[in-house]
Amino acid sequence: MANPHIKDYLHQRVHMIGIGGSSMSGLARMLLEKGYYVTGSDNLETYTTKGLRAMGIPVAIGHKAENVQDAGLIVYTVAVSADNAERVEASRLGIPAIERAELLGQMMDGCPTAIGVCGTHGKTTTTSMIAQILMAEQVDPTIHIGGSLDVIGGNVRAGKGDIFLTEACEFNLSFMHLKPDVAVITNIDEDHLDFFRDIDHIQSAFGDFLSLVPQGGTVIGNGDDARVITLLRSLPSNTLTFGMDARSDVYPADLRYNEFGCGSFSLVTCGETLGHVSLQVAGVFNVYNALAALACAVSLGLDISIACDAIGAFHGAKRRFELTGIIDGVKLYHDYGHNPTEMQNAISIAKLQPHNRLWAVMQPHTFSRVKKMLPHYFTCTQEADITLVTDIYAAREKDPGDIFASDIINGMRSHGVHAVHTPTFTDTESYLRSHWQPGDLVLTMGCGNINQLNEQINEHEKYKQGGPEHAK
Repeated sequence: MANPHIKDYLHQRVHMIGIGGSSMSGLARMLLEKGYYVTGSDNLETYTTKGLRAMGIPVAIGHKAENVQDAGLIVYTVAVSADNAERVEASRLGIPAIERAELLGQMMDGCPTAIGVCGTHGKTTTTSMIAQILMAEQVDPTIHIGGSLDVIGGNVRAGKGDIFLTEACEFNLSFMHLKPDVAVITNIDEDHLDFFRDIDHIQSAFGDFLSLVPQGGTVIGNGDDARVITLLRSLPSNTLTFGMDARSDVYPADLRYNEFGCGSFSLVTCGETLGHVSLQVAGVFNVYNALAALACAVSLGLDISIACDAIGAFHGAKRRFELTGIIDGVKLYHDYGHNPTEMQNAISIAKLQPHNRLWAVMQPHTFSRVKKMLPHYFTCTQEADITLVTDIYAAREKDPGDIFASDIINGMRSHGVHAVHTPTFTDTESYLRSHWQPGDLVLTMGCGNINQLNEQINEHEKYKQGGPEHAK
């Protein structure tokens, strides 16, 4: 089949290569709920793969040719290369295959109102905030998020209403498979430089995505971001801006921050005060995320008083400055931040929390990102007292042999940062346990598998406190 579509495979097996990823696991759940027979494979056993198996989705650990036999359709992630054993076998057997982003786009087909949230930073949080609003408004939405959100019990929800909400990822131009009626763009910054040439190429890609919105649709953009404003001015669709002052259509009045850095403000649009918001997530960037979500609610004609209350009840998505445990009087947090700007933002939040010493634990993500943004890593953790750096997480890449964690550490030290190389999670846990003190705060950061360090520390503590039966 030249252009396979998921709707044609309801009674056949859909096999997902890389099913443990945040987006793939969510799509697997969504397919299961819609009646598809789903199987999958992944390189590593994780809590996600165990959870999928518990739902009734067979998951194989390790990529083997036999895993795809008798499958009707293959779905793979962009991280799964063409020489993957399962993709090679599927091709040999003539089994049609589509990339994850194509599947997401196909599942949005026919939805009356499709919302795509894009931008370099804040996609997951903004999408989660919009999801929180849609749930409070009781519109029975379908939702696909890159993280996990308590209000929907995970990272997906298959609703029966008219709205399909999803993150729209720019890497590899994945978002070009979507057909949004409403698009939200949070900001434009440098990232994914293993794919994009430079910031102008990134801006152009976002422009192409926003141009997918039809003339009767709406694009909601950050009015304080010059590159976003440039794109909005060229669009035939309706536009709505959010920002920190009256130059934008939606903005906060009487913005204040409490001692933990959480903002509160009156929501204003076109000179009219629509409601009041008191955030439970800290940082100026979360004020921007909230404004983006509320602007989306305005564009959809929702009850803004309900929307403001929903935003005030938002505690954050999983892996976004998430408290994962308290051990020896030390608070352990994790954040998905995986480039210098996002890490610096996460540390700025941590700095506002009560603590003795602040530990930043960084897992650099992809060799290409580190190589192209290396100078930015040198100072992004300056507000922390001690920075631990693990080895670089390769993700979809192969080690080129010319960039190392030591390059980051040497640069940090030259800028006065107390940086230590702890190559593995075992090394990192050992160093932390040997040096932390009650009242310290540890923040692990990265979008690889660094969250498993927090899980590892907690599991070891359960074993230490109560024996192996307590660590299960």
